[in-house]
Amino acid sequence: MAPVLQSTFSVHAATGLLIGARQVLSPHWDERPGGVVPELIVVHGISLPPGEYGGPWIERLFCANLPAGAHPYFAEVAALRVSSHLLVRRGGQVLQFVPFTQRAWHAGASSWRERSNCNDYSIGIELEGMDDTPYEPAQYQVLAQLISALCAAYSGLSSELVVGHSDIAPGRKSDPGEAFDWGRLRGLLAVSQR
Repeated sequence: MAPVLQSTFSVHAATGLLIGARQVLSPHWDERPGGVVPELIVVHGISLPPGEYGGPWIERLFCANLPAGAHPYFAEVAALRVSSHLLVRRGGQVLQFVPFTQRAWHAGASSWRERSNCNDYSIGIELEGMDDTPYEPAQYQVLAQLISALCAAYSGLSSELVVGHSDIAPGRKSDPGEAFDWGRLRGLLAVSQR
């Protein structure tokens, strides 16, 4: 397993912006409840159209300008009001859609350890991918760097509080899926914390 490379990311905790990411601000967010800070990191998987990578479609979905007629599947999802804090592309490029200080709309109906509404207290990280397709080595490297940077910026976070969408919405969501290698991520996180 390759060690984590030196991170090029840092978090400006007060603004919630990730230094080192391309900023593409989504209109789909709102305020976290008063006094609530990030305490959970949720890993997701997404591809638009399903099974296809690259292109502007995920970005356009999160920014409320996905053209419903551009692909048959888009008619089902174009009107959704969804977002994530971050997207990690197949090659490791990172886009930020919502500041970490704000609530992104990534989890939907969800619960973790008997606490509902995970959007209130979580950070959502989308990986460009699908449940049954292996994620790229660059995505694991970058995800580990992002988690380390977030844990350094927000005292309520730890690398032990990283879960999949399927963990907080079992039966409703399956991502990041069986192709996501949790052992690989945990190994990279262990190396980065030495």
